[in-house]
Amino acid sequence: MHPTLAGDLSRLPELLQRARDFAAREVSGLGDRPVSHRDPAPVPAGLPGEGAGAEGALARFAEAWAPGFSGSAGPRYLGFVTGGATPASVTGDWLTAAYDQNVSGSAGSWAAALERETVAWLRELFGLGDAHSGAFVTGATVSTTVGLAVAREWLGERLGVDVSREGAAALGPVEVLSGSPHSSVSKALSVLGVGRDRLRRVPLLPGGREAVDVDALESALAALDGRPAIVVANAGTVDTVDFDDLRAVAALKERYDFWLHVDAAFGGFAALSPAHAHLVDGLDAADSVCVDLHKWLNVPYDAAVQFTRRRDLQVRVFHNASPYLGAPTGEPDFLHLTPENSRRLRALPAWFSLVAYGRAGHREIVERNVELAVRLGEGIAALDGLRLLAPVRLNVVCFTLADDPTAARVAALADAVAASGEAFLTPTVYGGVPALRAAFSNWRTTRADGERVLRALASAPGTHG
Repeated sequence: MHPTLAGDLSRLPELLQRARDFAAREVSGLGDRPVSHRDPAPVPAGLPGEGAGAEGALARFAEAWAPGFSGSAGPRYLGFVTGGATPASVTGDWLTAAYDQNVSGSAGSWAAALERETVAWLRELFGLGDAHSGAFVTGATVSTTVGLAVAREWLGERLGVDVSREGAAALGPVEVLSGSPHSSVSKALSVLGVGRDRLRRVPLLPGGREAVDVDALESALAALDGRPAIVVANAGTVDTVDFDDLRAVAALKERYDFWLHVDAAFGGFAALSPAHAHLVDGLDAADSVCVDLHKWLNVPYDAAVQFTRRRDLQVRVFHNASPYLGAPTGEPDFLHLTPENSRRLRALPAWFSLVAYGRAGHREIVERNVELAVRLGEGIAALDGLRLLAPVRLNVVCFTLADDPTAARVAALADAVAASGEAFLTPTVYGGVPALRAAFSNWRTTRADGERVLRALASAPGTHG
């Protein structure tokens, strides 16, 4: 064994304690450190010849790279939809690395059984039934890709084509209908060989809504003259967290032949709050569902879950035919259900967080975030220099400058807030207007944090009317 490696092995408990101490110092300061860093990154160094050992690597990281890492795990990082990592989920994540299980199959380890237990808990959390099976994947994009891959196989079943063998071209033109599809849908269609141009946008409800007009969707389905299609519905859009009427969309399946995929990447967590659970009424009728866990479940990157009613088709798409891997019979191993063969035990951080805080703890996170989003929306509406572009329906505040909201001026506002170190917001365009989004999904965020964000906006250049 290389002497540096042997030395690290002999001092492993001490090294882990040093890493623990360093991480504890970093995490304890999240609430006060700058939310984002804008200085240039260090010039990349050459590959080391002789290693410095784990302690030397930690010292180099602490000096050269750690100062430029963002506070994305902290309470005022409101960009994208980014959760943090609860204490229990960090514990589970560290143990995931320590055990280093490859959850491709179930032979020789209970890790796959733990993932199945976690999936069952999540299925219950989101109000899905036993008909939905699930598996962990990296994020919402892969979850959507898996769901649409199963949908593609379903289309083949309806049309007498074995897509997994003959390829997507054997299907002919595929119709994918959606009102406000997330950009990952187009990416998934590209990866799957269906094509980005096969995505057809269906008219939305009037009044600035992002929810699909169900009557318009029915008209689009009727125009297909019985040809099966894919419908992508939304349980929480990116800009305004609008929800399609999932129950009404699902009811169309009584008259039209389509696969229903629901993008519930973060909006699915509305199911945890009695005040908002009606927004996901009908989610259980979906053929496939995408939920991103490193958003509102607040587990470390990367983690999402994918649910489907047709595990048989999922196995047909993703099974890995090799004698040494075993056949996908009975309860199929996870390598036959997702694009990956090698799979990290992403379920363990989620398992820890669900055991530690239960339904009640995660409900409190959701409801507190929604309350904070509403309060920030009210504060923005009261500022002369800013205006809301949509009502605050759940956890995202979409707003812009009251006067002359050009892309350049809105970007300057975002830069000024980021430069203050107080908050980080991400841009969008809503209704043709350049805008900013403040997305609340972090377990740490408090009312005091929301007030700091509002003060940073109020003091930024250009927001004074």
